[in-house]
This record gives sequence, structure tokens and C-alpha cells, in this order.
Amino acid sequence: MWTLSGFADEISPDLDEQVRVLRELGMTQLELRGAWDTNVSDFDEEQVERIARTLDGAGITVSSIGSPIGKVPVTADLDEHVARFRRCAQVGRRLGAPYVRVFSFYPRDAKDPAADRDTVLRGMSALAAAAEQHGVVMLHENEKAIYGDVPDRCLDIVESVGSQALRLTWDPANFVQCGVRPFSEGYEMLRPYVEYIQIKDAIAATGEVVPAGKGDGEVAQTLAALRADGFDGCFSLEPHLAQASARGGFSGPELFAVAHAAFTGLLREQDIPFR
Repeated sequence: MWTLSGFADEISPDLDEQVRVLRELGMTQLELRGAWDTNVSDFDEEQVERIARTLDGAGITVSSIGSPIGKVPVTADLDEHVARFRRCAQVGRRLGAPYVRVFSFYPRDAKDPAADRDTVLRGMSALAAAAEQHGVVMLHENEKAIYGDVPDRCLDIVESVGSQALRLTWDPANFVQCGVRPFSEGYEMLRPYVEYIQIKDAIAATGEVVPAGKGDGEVAQTLAALRADGFDGCFSLEPHLAQASARGGFSGPELFAVAHAAFTGLLREQDIPFR
């Protein structure tokens, strides 16, 4: 039984509206990135407790903290960034989230990411050490233009850091936007480390983000392979159907429902049970 989650701030900045739409769609999990136009890394204690009460009352759990950690230049102050990660991990622990999504820094020269490899690995190792201390697992996302945006560098990060607190989340749209055929070129390489799937698709020719199965992200092939592999992790909707930026994306209630229908349609086509 596969579990659906989603970046609920793509529905609305209002937490109550997020919960309403999730319940209408029959979803029982969310990926917490923000509420009330505030990023998860900036929540104060009162906001965290309000979120906990609201989600508990609605029967919704947090699948992961959708943090912005690592989505900064590789030259950023590492100590300050690790402290920011620790705050995200604390929020995750309070809300029962086992994962915190992270990124692997923007290199100084996008045409030569390898020049910053040592600095990236030092930063990712420091974050992994903090994750171990807080009892959470980091999920590295293959975001466009960071060090780990293509399969071979994602593999380099997770194997070089070598921590059980660092695993991968798979985003097919991001791979497409980097000129990668996700399943054909990345699945076999990365599958041993993939614990979480983010659901959005994209068209290779334009980079446009589209609902799952409508682009070149090889989503159907990936689902079939995951099922054959016995994958039992979470699938998190991140539609980006109305707007997308380095800070995240937005869809609104109607387009979020479109994304949900597209993905669950793919699951039904393959007779994959989900909740």
C-alpha cells in the first residue's frame, strides 16, 4: 500500500485550507514546507504547536519537512546553515516527521560544479552529522543547478558522505530540466539510496512542469520498477502547476487536485493500491 503526501503549501498559504483540500482528496499526510507565508525553518514555537493541534485534529501526519537547507551558495556560512538545519530537525521531531529534505548547494560556477566538490561534501557531512544527532534522515533532492542535480553527482554525495542519515528523494521533473532521462539514465544507479519520491513531471523540450505522466519524466516506468523492487516509501505531490521558483512552487486547490488525479490515475492503470 503506497502512501500519498504532498507539499500542501502549494494549495494555499492558509493551513486550514491546506487541510481541507487534503481531506477532500482523501490524503492523510503532508510535506510541511510552509504555512501563513512563513517557511518551515522560520516557524516559532507557537506556530509549531498550532500546526500540531490542527493536524492532530484532522488526522493528518507529516511525511517530511520540506526544508530549504542547502539551497544556498556553496560559499554561505556553514555554521549558520547547520544551525538552521537543526531548527528544521527540531520541528520535524515535534511533528513526528522522519525526514528533512535538503539540497547540496549552488556551486560558484554552474559550468564547473566539480570545482566545489570538496566544499559541498564538507557541508553535506556536517548536515548529516547534525541529522544523526537529532534522529532524522536527510533526503537530498536533485534540484536543478545545485551540485547534486544529475544522477552521478547525487550518487557521489550519498556514497562519499556515507551516512545512514542521508538518503535520496527522486524528482523526475528536476532531472528532465537538467537534460536527464530519469528512469533510463538514473534509476539503476540511484535506486539503492532512494527512500522518497516527489511527484511532478516536465517536458524536455521546454522545461515546462506538467502533471505526472504528461511529460518526459518516465513516471510510469519508474512506478512499475519501484513496485517490482518492493518500494514502500512515500510519494509527495509537488505540482508546481501555477508557478515555480527557486523558493518553491504554487498550484492552488484546483490544480493540486489535477495533479492528484493524474498521479493516482497512473497508479490505477498499474493496479497499485494507495492511500
